[in-house]
Amino acid sequence: MIPDGFFGFNPYHVALAAVGVIVILARFLPRLITRQEPASAPLMIVFGAAATLLIPAIPAVPDPRETPLPWEIISELAVIFALFGTGMRIDSVRPWRKWGPTARMLGIAMPLTILAVALLGVGFVGLTVAGAILLGAVVAPTDPVLAADVQVGPPQEGREHPVRFTLTTEAGLNDGLAFPFVYLGLIVAAEGLNPGAWFVDWLVWDVVYRIALGVLAGWAGGRILAFVLFTIPRDAPLADTGSGVVALAGVLLCYGSTELIEGYGFIAVAVMGLTVRRVEEDNRFHRQLHDFTESIEHALTAVLLVMLGAVLPVVFADLSWSQVWLALVVIVIVRPLAGWVSLIGTDMPRKDRAAIAVYGVRGIGSVYYLCYAINHMEFTNEAQLWSLVGLVILMSTILHGFSVSWAMRRIEN
Repeated sequence: MIPDGFFGFNPYHVALAAVGVIVILARFLPRLITRQEPASAPLMIVFGAAATLLIPAIPAVPDPRETPLPWEIISELAVIFALFGTGMRIDSVRPWRKWGPTARMLGIAMPLTILAVALLGVGFVGLTVAGAILLGAVVAPTDPVLAADVQVGPPQEGREHPVRFTLTTEAGLNDGLAFPFVYLGLIVAAEGLNPGAWFVDWLVWDVVYRIALGVLAGWAGGRILAFVLFTIPRDAPLADTGSGVVALAGVLLCYGSTELIEGYGFIAVAVMGLTVRRVEEDNRFHRQLHDFTESIEHALTAVLLVMLGAVLPVVFADLSWSQVWLALVVIVIVRPLAGWVSLIGTDMPRKDRAAIAVYGVRGIGSVYYLCYAINHMEFTNEAQLWSLVGLVILMSTILHGFSVSWAMRRIEN
């Protein structure tokens, strides 16, 4: 006789099974039609939404508008490991002139994108100035987590095409460089649009001090970690074990300590990855560490994308047609135009400039920034911000995810 409740459906176990099925299907189904790296990110989001709507026993995912903390923690960890891995990908930082397009994308394209999105947010969908600045900061950075298809390959693989190099280094650095504008949105929300009262402090502390400290902390942390991994003890270095746990502990230590002294931890871990990669460059441990980091990043990303899909039906309840048009304009016009303008005057072929300008994937970093801001300040337009950001991520993963392999083949052939 079967005991009562023996085949009971525990919602938690239903959720675990659903996540497993979704991730497997998202990775498997595209392989039926292409041998290229599958565009699994948009499928995970779509399947996550379908699971919420079609499986009645599945538990509700925490609404990020009401409980943003778990979203902030998971997305923060995913971005940390992605940024360190992005730094590790760069085999060669010289000649320095190849950083020119990256500097233009960071110093021209990103501020132009933030300004354009903020103006559109105020004029097109009626956001407050603080909310519009925050929206610009949230959607401006190229996501290091979902941009793997446009980045250079793993360490020691070589063949760093200029387009891939630029998109990789941009993704590695612009997450941290977007933080001053997130703080700007918080300041405007708290003190109003009165630059005379806060502009100098914002420029000195949130821009100059925190960026410089992030760079210095990342370089110092990278040198120390490399010394521990490759130098002591000389006859039995930790790198010979092939274990990445100690190195990842160092990454968390670098990130946490940088944040404790008010530097930008995202910049620190990206610089740390670049610095560690410069030591014992031919050591096989670099590839092992990158692959280990990437596995953690992929696991966190998969869970977060399914969660994001699960809450989109709720978040999109506040969506309006003006927001749909704004999201489309951000992806199709604002980022490509800002990127194209910033690269005017370079010696890059037109198709290379177009690829760099277009493929600014939005994703996990946007989730983190929005959660971080809402955890620190209450915004008038929170519901609109979440529906806009959710739609931008969904559109970006679909448009970029399903076209990037084709675009990269055309550029590299």
